[in-house]
Amino acid sequence: VSVLAGPREEIVYVPCIYRNTGRKKPDFLATVDVNPESPHYCQVIHRLPMPNLKDELHSLGWSAGCACVGNVTPKRNKLILPGLISSRIYVVDVGTDPRAPRLFKVVDAEDVFWKCNLGHPHTSHCLGSGEIMISALGDPAGNGKGGFILLDGETFEIKGNWEKGDKVPPMGYDFWYQPRHNVLISTEWGIPKYLGYGFDPNDLKKGRYGRRLNVWDWSTHTYVQAIDVGEDAAPLEIRFLHNPAAAEGYVGCTISSAIHHFYKTERGDWAAEKVIQVPSKKVEGWLLPDMPGFITDILISLDDRFLFFSNWLHGDVRQYDISDRRRPRLVGQIFLGGSITRGGPVTVCGDEELQSPPDPFVIQGRRVSGGPQMIQLSLDGKRLYVTTSLYSAWDRQFYPDLLRDGSVMLQLEVDAERGGLAANPSFLVDFGREPDGPCLAHEIRYPGGDCTSDIWL
Repeated sequence: VSVLAGPREEIVYVPCIYRNTGRKKPDFLATVDVNPESPHYCQVIHRLPMPNLKDELHSLGWSAGCACVGNVTPKRNKLILPGLISSRIYVVDVGTDPRAPRLFKVVDAEDVFWKCNLGHPHTSHCLGSGEIMISALGDPAGNGKGGFILLDGETFEIKGNWEKGDKVPPMGYDFWYQPRHNVLISTEWGIPKYLGYGFDPNDLKKGRYGRRLNVWDWSTHTYVQAIDVGEDAAPLEIRFLHNPAAAEGYVGCTISSAIHHFYKTERGDWAAEKVIQVPSKKVEGWLLPDMPGFITDILISLDDRFLFFSNWLHGDVRQYDISDRRRPRLVGQIFLGGSITRGGPVTVCGDEELQSPPDPFVIQGRRVSGGPQMIQLSLDGKRLYVTTSLYSAWDRQFYPDLLRDGSVMLQLEVDAERGGLAANPSFLVDFGREPDGPCLAHEIRYPGGDCTSDIWL
């Protein structure tokens, strides 16, 4: 795709969260300078605070233009910021001054509740029609329910639900669509009212976490098929290959720590097969006797050659060669913190992969708390950005130090020919040093689109 030749990223947008940190400050959108030639390299150069407390900003999406190769209009001049907990949706103007975004519109939670009977909005994608579509985790009361909110692409008013018919999945989370194959596939995290307080292993036995990929007919907007990827899987991030003719992709299952390859069958329906399994580690001094890798974010390089993902609990980021789609091959791996580091509270008693625990990750004298979580790849595939916060209630539970120290953004140098990952020692954005106190930084977006927001028609 031609975008591979796009310009190098100079700034990135990152939502920063104060909910659950004990600091009564609103979440904000940070603009970070990532241009090595700049005097402000690795610094937050602008902060746009939200007008409310406790939104839990999470995922960002673009308002327009993601849907066509080489189409420069309409411009990507607005960012969509759903509040995962508040159910508000913020629209931010990044077009007028990309280095200093400003708030354009707030869609009230009541509108989301009344007009769509949905709550807890998550992923937003723009559609070829110019509309914006946002997936939801549940209903206004915090019960699980998979559905989609449609916003007008110019006024950003709620138009109603995308889905039609009586059948809806029991939960929602992420989604990706591919019009050439008349399909949308969504994933399931869990039931919002239980997720809100942290991770309770007892919820697994009660069916409160997702286990399905949900297949929708793109033209009729109806729910047509469920693909079971296993009890307690919690499939989160889903990515089709970027090539719009390809009828396949990958999904990361968090709790089961597996990557499934999904594909269209000869019959015309969809199926999935497990192609990567990260083995759990036998541990003492942790919540459970077996610690999963906890795959939280995945992405595919723009040339569809490499798959990257983060194991938030084990602490590593991995790069797989997916030239053979059904047999991914591990070609890069690096530990950036995590729960099993040497000298920490957790003792590893059995490990199928490592001879000894990794050392704590220290960069520029700063010991990194938490584990690698959200990832974003440069358009040329040579730089991988990583942040360390997952979701404030889970951060507080699994990595209490993260709330005290704040999260960081790191940059990995990627060997885009043979595979390989190395930390860039001169790159550290320390969100522990924010003026209003340490905060939790989440998703990473480039002005103009990136590997995980662009869907080509």
